[in-house]
Amino acid sequence: MSESAKARGAYRLRPDSKGRITLGKLAEGVSSYRARRQPDGKIILEPFMEIPADERWLWENKKALESVMKGIADAKAGRVVSKGPFKKYLK
Repeated sequence: MSESAKARGAYRLRPDSKGRITLGKLAEGVSSYRARRQPDGKIILEPFMEIPADERWLWENKKALESVMKGIADAKAGRVVSKGPFKKYLK
């Protein structure tokens, strides 16, 4: 595959004798894929990242998720205020 094809995100992957392909670094950070074949024969892989069952509530609670995302954005932007150690709140 040419360097210009790689720059566009195009890769040639050859299946082994059992029809398997290896994604290697293309699959970093992905735990699974949903695969579907389009009418024109193209195979589309949609990456998924599973979340622990005990964290599912956050993704189902829009208000809580928005609050967490706002907090992450504030931290990235440096909009944080130290409230000192939280050790006193541990039981």
